[in-house]
Amino acid sequence: MSDWAELGSRPGLYGWITLGGLLIGGWLWSRKWKETPGSFSIFVGAICGAFLGAKLMFLFAEGWIVIGQDRWLLQWIVGKSIVGALLGGYAGVELVKHWIGHRQATGDWFAVGVPLSIAIGRLGCLSYGCCPGKVCESQTWWTLADDQGTGRWPAVPLELGFNVLFVIAILPIVLRKAGQGQLFHVYLVAYGAFRFWHEFHRDTPKWFADISGYQIGALALIILGCMRGWTRHRSQVRSRQK
Repeated sequence: MSDWAELGSRPGLYGWITLGGLLIGGWLWSRKWKETPGSFSIFVGAICGAFLGAKLMFLFAEGWIVIGQDRWLLQWIVGKSIVGALLGGYAGVELVKHWIGHRQATGDWFAVGVPLSIAIGRLGCLSYGCCPGKVCESQTWWTLADDQGTGRWPAVPLELGFNVLFVIAILPIVLRKAGQGQLFHVYLVAYGAFRFWHEFHRDTPKWFADISGYQIGALALIILGCMRGWTRHRSQVRSRQK
């Protein structure tokens, strides 16, 4: 079977779950479309930037490694990365905001919707069996068996759980309207730190000393969250002093 034919025969559940995540994200934004002019453009910028960033990060981290391997073209077509989606989505939002002249902070709009959508997407990974963890020496209650029955680090359930726990933790803060303008920066730093650690246990191509390209992206998330958070803090301080 060719790469193209195999791609067409993949189970549809993953695609439906991905579509469901997009629809939920759109529903969470539905009120913003009515309240804030230009918010639909910002949402579109986030989606387009996320898809582009997800593809570019995959190519950066491992796309060049798989060239020449069995079914490498298929891997190029379907490969994507959450780390890249976050970086690209952030860039897409900022570009659209600059384009339409939107000056207000929008990160808090994503602080709940993004981790919730990622958690839903990881349900698709769980159903399809992709994004596995490293092989464990012995199979125990916490390992996850792959298609061959081999016990692996439960990479997908852990990432799903991290995002669900973040939503549970951040939702009361959002409802109290506390930490405004900084909540998504907190998520970027938290997810970046989690993902940097988690990469040591995921079965992804390593560049050197067990470091993967995705860990470089995770560090970029941490730096981006810290820098933008500090910039926003200084801006808020100056606004209060006026």
